[in-house]
Amino acid sequence: MDTYRAIVSKREVRAFAEREVPGEVVARILQAGRMAGSAKNAQPLRFIVMREREGREALAACGGFAMHVPAAAFAVAIVLVPEPFRDDGGFTIFRGPFDAGRAAQNMMLAAWSEGVASCPASMHDAECARLVLGLPEGHLVANVIAFGYAAEGAERGIGGRPRMPLEEMVHEERW
Repeated sequence: MDTYRAIVSKREVRAFAEREVPGEVVARILQAGRMAGSAKNAQPLRFIVMREREGREALAACGGFAMHVPAAAFAVAIVLVPEPFRDDGGFTIFRGPFDAGRAAQNMMLAAWSEGVASCPASMHDAECARLVLGLPEGHLVANVIAFGYAAEGAERGIGGRPRMPLEEMVHEERW
């Protein structure tokens, strides 16, 4: 599947088949996340792969809308490491959330191109997620992505939500 087709056809799937995703496919999905750009190439992210349902159930309890996570074949928690970047001018920035989004989108598009569905989940209780994952103090879960093959019938509703027309979304030069 070409890149543009993956982007325009990708939909969130919350119902997964009980089918394992092969290790080489998981590795390509993780590699796609690893290759996402980051400000100043700081690479402020780490990934935790969760293959065991018990751990995914505990993590789902940390998010208000994460009940699809346990049924997935696996999930990836994207963790922000706390070390801020200092450039030569002494200006401190923290660019982790944007970089986490870039990695998440890379992984979800790579998965979709392999026939693997996905759906992100926010961890509304950050401390709960930190404890479930055993993160050191100061580390934070940016988001969690559930991955797996779509359950039969799960894709029937795909494309049912209309998008705002491009003309309404895009402005030229000024608002």
